[in-house]
Amino acid sequence: MANVDKSQKFYSPKTSPFLNSVREAIRVRHLARSTEQSYLYYITDFIRFHGRKHPRELGLEEVRAYPTDLAVNQNVSASTQNVALSALLFLYKTVLENRLASEV
Repeated sequence: MANVDKSQKFYSPKTSPFLNSVREAIRVRHLARSTEQSYLYYITDFIRFHGRKHPRELGLEEVRAYPTDLAVNQNVSASTQNVALSALLFLYKTVLENRLASEV
């Protein structure tokens, strides 16, 4: 989880039912705890990046804009971009059951 700002707190299931559903989807699939933390971080950051809009309100253009911003403005590594994109693909494909993930 490179370049994670430790001062930002993770949302807990108690504060966000939506992120709780993401956490549950991750745990049902027995993904690693580090994957869970990374995915929740990048999904939360994605939501903040787009002015706290719900991901259902965002389209392909917004999904593509986030990893681009990570690369261009935040200078993160390619592997960090890939983790962030994987988190978004998981979100749209698995949690939201949206075909948007196949278009990215």
